Amino acid sequence: MTPKLTEYIAEGRSLSVDERELAAVALLQISDDEQAQIDAAWRSELRRRIDDIESGKIELLDADEVHAQIRAKLAAMRE
Repeated sequence: MTPKLTEYIAEGRSLSVDERELAAVALLQISDDEQAQIDAAWRSELRRRIDDIESGKIELLDADEVHAQIRAKLAAMRE
């Protein structure tokens, strides 16, 4: 932790409970520019995954089958 951050935290502890809550919410919010970057990165990732599926590069698995396999492996480990 940097000295500056340590100082901010110490100052933050002197705030009222309501002020601390407002500060926490404000710190968790992201800007429109940051959200746009996140959205663009997800669009890119989704496009890549769709392309992999459509090209046959990856094979999709049935969720019920996968869950059954996992249950069987867990049961075998308990034996």
